[in-house]
Amino acid sequence: MSWELLLWLLALGALLALLVQLLRFVRADGDLTLLWAEWQGRRPEWELTDMVIWVTGASSGIGEELVYQLSKLGVSLVLSARRVQELERVKRRCLENGILKEKDIFVLPLDLTDRSSHEAATKAVLQEFGKIDILVNNGGQSQRSLCVDTNLDVFKELMELNYLGTVSLTMCVLPHMIERKQGKIVTVNSLLGIISAPLSSGYCASKHALRGFFNCLRVELAEYPGIVISNICPGPVQSNIVKNSLTEEVTKSVGIDTVQSHKMATSRCVRLMLISMANDLKEVWIADHPFLLVVYLWQYMPTWAWWLTNILGKKRIENFKNGLICWFTINYYWSWRKKFLQGCRYLLL
Repeated sequence: MSWELLLWLLALGALLALLVQLLRFVRADGDLTLLWAEWQGRRPEWELTDMVIWVTGASSGIGEELVYQLSKLGVSLVLSARRVQELERVKRRCLENGILKEKDIFVLPLDLTDRSSHEAATKAVLQEFGKIDILVNNGGQSQRSLCVDTNLDVFKELMELNYLGTVSLTMCVLPHMIERKQGKIVTVNSLLGIISAPLSSGYCASKHALRGFFNCLRVELAEYPGIVISNICPGPVQSNIVKNSLTEEVTKSVGIDTVQSHKMATSRCVRLMLISMANDLKEVWIADHPFLLVVYLWQYMPTWAWWLTNILGKKRIENFKNGLICWFTINYYWSWRKKFLQGCRYLLL
């Protein structure tokens, strides 16, 4: 075989590999490392069985769906949130699966902003189950208001709940994991912990702070390879996060249901979270296009990302001023998604 033929074959192989990656990206609802792990990696059904998993924010949304899926894996669950009645409802539904027994689910009411209670809560979990294999930091709250209209108390509340409360609970659990030299700390962050978007200045700040903290903590724990720090960054997911978002005053929330059809199904988001937990991935992005594309642009082409963010941001502010709380109108979302897919098909052809 001549060198010229070999070089042509290598070039053809590289082109085919690029086309395969592009096809994967067009169909992706998560970063490519995560989707590879879903295809070829370890299964949650193999890796998470018999673990003790503590989930905050377990009374609704992603946290609620997470404990439902975990309850089918034969784990021991600790359910925490502020609303006790909702936690009991979630517990009853978990028991309906028939896999877990009453003793396998511990309902532990917890207010993340009451940092003085976190040490006692950690001791209660250890007394109940003797260990904590995985802490899932899922509790938090979002925001929908323009920065200039927002009272400073809103920013304080978001940092207390989303950032300081999560850090406080992590610091209470961490000594136990260090003593055992193993454990997983999984934090449900957001794509807005990587990028930024108008109407969410306080929320973005708290999520950027979380990402910075846990990335630093991961390096500091390098001498404990058995302790895994994982950041989960979802995009829009079907939940009540917008309805429960703070507005310009800390005593006022959005309070109305928003359109959910353009958002990822909660069950799919949680399944990808479980894949990440089973494969010890350090950071994952979970979103449909065009949101996933925007994050890739922020990561690899920040100048283009700023241009696109300005376009989308202006539309988001316009919608907000017209009484629309969500990212886009549905028609606007689907038009962007259609343009993205058409562009990808053009490149492939």
